[in-house]
Amino acid sequence: MFGMSLGEIFVIAIIAILFIGPEKLPETMVKIAKFFRSFKKSIHEVKESIEQEIHLKELKDEAISYKEQLENSVNEIKRDHNVNVMDDLQDGFADIKNSLTKLDEAPAIESTPQPVKEVEDVKENDEKVTKKTPKKKGKKKDV
Repeated sequence: MFGMSLGEIFVIAIIAILFIGPEKLPETMVKIAKFFRSFKKSIHEVKESIEQEIHLKELKDEAISYKEQLENSVNEIKRDHNVNVMDDLQDGFADIKNSLTKLDEAPAIESTPQPVKEVEDVKENDEKVTKKTPKKKGKKKDV
């Protein structure tokens, strides 16, 4: 026990009897036993607390690593999305530029005026108003 031999324990017991006295020795032994139990219990609680802190630290480190992975994924998605948007915009600008250059290169089409015929419309007060509307080209159908 505690690295002591039986002789050393016997010497300690004799000294305790001399100082404490034989009447108070049993009571003192009970107090010493209670002290060692409470000391052992305190050490066990400290050990559990340290293990819990280590476990919490591990959980915290794991949560931080998941957070970093999530942030990296989000940044990667944003970067890919921005690249895709920029590519789409560049393609759209290229299409517009091609369309404008084709319009500049195409010969101008002259528009021919269409003949206008007069049509009479009747308003509410039975006045006749003449409007000019374009005539249709082509054959007339008999109805």
